Amino acid sequence: MKNFELFLLSSSVLFSTALFALQSETQNRLDKKYTTKTNTEYIFMQQVAGLSNEEQDKFIMGKSFYRTPWVEAPTATTARDGLGPLFNSNTCINCHPNNGIGSLYNENKIISRNYVTRVSIPSNGSKEHENMLQYSGFVQEPTYGAQISSNGVHGVKYEAMPMIRYKDIKITYPDGNSLTLKKPLHGVENQLKELGYGAMQKDVILSNRLAPALVGLGFLEQLTDEQILSNQDINDTNRDGISGKANIVYSPLHKDFRVGRYTKKASAASVMEQSGAAAHNDMSLTNPFYASENCTQKQVECLNAPKADNLRSGADFDLPLERLEAIAFYLKNLKIPNSLITQKEGEKLFETIGCTKCHMPTFKLSSGYEIKPFTDMLLHDMGANLGDGRSEFLATPNEWKTPALWGIGKYILTSSKEPELLHDGRAKSIEEAILWHGGEAQKSQNDFLNLSKKERNQLIQYIKEL
Repeated sequence: MKNFELFLLSSSVLFSTALFALQSETQNRLDKKYTTKTNTEYIFMQQVAGLSNEEQDKFIMGKSFYRTPWVEAPTATTARDGLGPLFNSNTCINCHPNNGIGSLYNENKIISRNYVTRVSIPSNGSKEHENMLQYSGFVQEPTYGAQISSNGVHGVKYEAMPMIRYKDIKITYPDGNSLTLKKPLHGVENQLKELGYGAMQKDVILSNRLAPALVGLGFLEQLTDEQILSNQDINDTNRDGISGKANIVYSPLHKDFRVGRYTKKASAASVMEQSGAAAHNDMSLTNPFYASENCTQKQVECLNAPKADNLRSGADFDLPLERLEAIAFYLKNLKIPNSLITQKEGEKLFETIGCTKCHMPTFKLSSGYEIKPFTDMLLHDMGANLGDGRSEFLATPNEWKTPALWGIGKYILTSSKEPELLHDGRAKSIEEAILWHGGEAQKSQNDFLNLSKKERNQLIQYIKEL
């Protein structure tokens, strides 16, 4: 009997070893397909391996419509006219340079196209407002709509110009080191100038957003709703101070409600839906999800501006479904940076002070491939200092989706300067971003404050390796 038990134990060990070897082989094979060791400004622009000829054609078409500028109608370039009448940028890549993170200011020290102002107002309880809340997640401002446009085509005045004013907040560590955080001030007088269409509604809510890096979008879309929902703890039943929740949003593609995955508040369910929203808000391109021009009823010149040639010839949208699908396909089939962790002490500290409770290191996809995005894809209350006053579907003003950290140390490659972090770019370093954490992350922020300078540096260097 004892020999038989030893045989079973030995067989189990051999099976486990073989299974581990098979899983490692699968991971290594898929790593080669899906990750890149490129260490240049093009790190976020590498195509995944193994696309079929048909997929390759779709990838190239999506890349073309993502990168090539759109133009004002009417023009001979019928495939790419339809820009505006009100817009911020004329191409996707302007806001995501080299598919990386945007910057607050351009090389001329002027606020860049990467920095936009979202606009909303509180609901008055009317049927119209309740309908907006249900299907858009917010109520848009009657005169200026959902997002400020800082450009207009010929004959159409732009809506306003963004501006930034800060309040200094000094942070001093227990070891005597200190730094100054800059808190953006809210209110029309602090966020906008040169209003082109008169005063805004008095209770208007303005939220500034910096364009994110486009890293691993396709892999995050492969997560099942169940994987994301399984990490919810809305009532903090385990009493660890963390009460993440998923945002449940309307999907114009599927005509139902689903788990939100994209945007700062997880208000879009898919890459294609978020691409359609960006095309409409940033370039005013009509598409299957946003069929009307990006004009309010009070913007007469915008409503009367010339239509794109393809619309006059019978097409339904500036950006038809096939081209929108191609853009999403391009974005979903980009490689993720290969991660090599050397800062083991920083890795231990990252877990010790509780960062992994929200920045969850790994998920396993249905293919068996393990991704390491360092996010739980959930909303968390980050405290009043990060609040913007704006709700989106289930996301309250203080709640933000945990940002994925993979590739964050590579952001500098795409822009040749230190990236500006958090939803509005207020943090000028990873250290500042950590110090802005409050609410559910207050304990982790306090623990970070009490680390030695050496330990803080180890933690930051680890995050840069993710």
